[in-house]
Amino acid sequence: MDNSYLNRVFDLPEYRQNGHRLIDMLAEHLARCLQQKGKPINWNLPEEELYFWEDFLENGNKEDFFQEVLNRTVHTHHPKYVGHQVAATAPLTALTGMVSSMLNNGMAVYEMGMSPSAIERVVTDKICEQIGFKESAGGFLTSGGTLANLTALLSARKAKVAHDIWNEGHTEPLGIMVCEEAHYCIDRAAKIMGLGKKGIIKIPASDTFSMDVSTLDEHFVKASANGIKVFAIVGSAPSTATGAHDDLEAIAEFAVKKNLWFHVDGAHGGAAIYAKKYRHLVSGIEKADSVVIDGHKMMLMPTITTALLFKNKKHAQHTFSQKADYLLNDSDEDEWFNSGKKTFECTKTMMSLHWYVLLKFYGERLFDEFVTRQYDLARSFADLVKEHPHFELAIEPSSNILCFRYWQGNRSKKELNELNAEIRQELLDDGEYYLVQTRLKGIHYLRTTLMNPFTTMEHLGSLLKKIEEVAKTIAEKNR
Repeated sequence: MDNSYLNRVFDLPEYRQNGHRLIDMLAEHLARCLQQKGKPINWNLPEEELYFWEDFLENGNKEDFFQEVLNRTVHTHHPKYVGHQVAATAPLTALTGMVSSMLNNGMAVYEMGMSPSAIERVVTDKICEQIGFKESAGGFLTSGGTLANLTALLSARKAKVAHDIWNEGHTEPLGIMVCEEAHYCIDRAAKIMGLGKKGIIKIPASDTFSMDVSTLDEHFVKASANGIKVFAIVGSAPSTATGAHDDLEAIAEFAVKKNLWFHVDGAHGGAAIYAKKYRHLVSGIEKADSVVIDGHKMMLMPTITTALLFKNKKHAQHTFSQKADYLLNDSDEDEWFNSGKKTFECTKTMMSLHWYVLLKFYGERLFDEFVTRQYDLARSFADLVKEHPHFELAIEPSSNILCFRYWQGNRSKKELNELNAEIRQELLDDGEYYLVQTRLKGIHYLRTTLMNPFTTMEHLGSLLKKIEEVAKTIAEKNR
């Protein structure tokens, strides 16, 4: 058999050449971003982008592939990237990503992930300690906050519902309590679990867009009267639309009173456990039964790197009862090293390397400084917005998420909504800044998430000026 083509794929000189060239290209890309050369986004319509890559597969020069990817993607390291909740990654983690891709140790069972499994145990134990959990705590890493929240709620159901739903199915209506402003993945998880719409007990938000904890008893009683067994309550730290933090202390107290599982979705802001100045925002997190924290949000790691931590590590072991007999032995002992017993993934990346390498090279101080800087920046930006006669805040920021809108007193709510939506589209088409948008209580807001450690008040002041210019251009066009 002729293996010449396979030999070509594994040609080491070519691999070295491509690798060195790519590292140089990425370093140059990072330098250009930090020097504010180019734009954070070069916007294309979906059909245009699809046509480009269909054509490139047939006609493009393979030597141009990586450069074209760089040209046609969002540049999170650009200081004018103030959009989604995705980290500007620490460059070192690009190297751990490369190691993970090359070694390709799937981690379903220990022998296919010896080092990354042990490293993951070290990382999750350190996070549990930082949360304030005791020695009985434990956890694991998984592929994203959505999957982690679903897994946590499955653990909650197994712990709090006597019936063996995993093997025998539902026998009674079940429900969870969650703020109406929580991330949509909580709704998705509940519906995947078969709870249905009626099983998602939506707690109204207060004027600050956090859970109105004064209504908890009322909604619990109503759900119970409707025959729904509520088994869990979810607190957001913070909600992703506004950055508002639920009162975790009050939720924890309610959970104890009603014998509910208390879960904290700290996907975005759970990293505040490391920030001395902002630790108070997640006060009560140590009382949770389970906590989710994304490394790829406020901890400078690549997607997708998420920690799911349990106050009692036994719950991490017992969520899934099915097994592949040829891989796993049925045992009650703490098999932390067999990842496939605890997660949805039978195979997952060596994501523990990202977390561990940052701890080893820079320590927890890195997370403290980054969270503090970005949260401070949001407060300074809020002050600037409030001083301006043509802008208004949705709420005061408690994290690095800020919602605001361009405002003119002579316009109706509908007109202002349309104007701000048009402003956002013009900014997207222009590409100098990348920010997003949201709708809160019927009002259209521009939304920034300050994820880049090189974004300054100068950039944000220029953003407001840019929005003013765009608004004037739109007004002149519509005359």
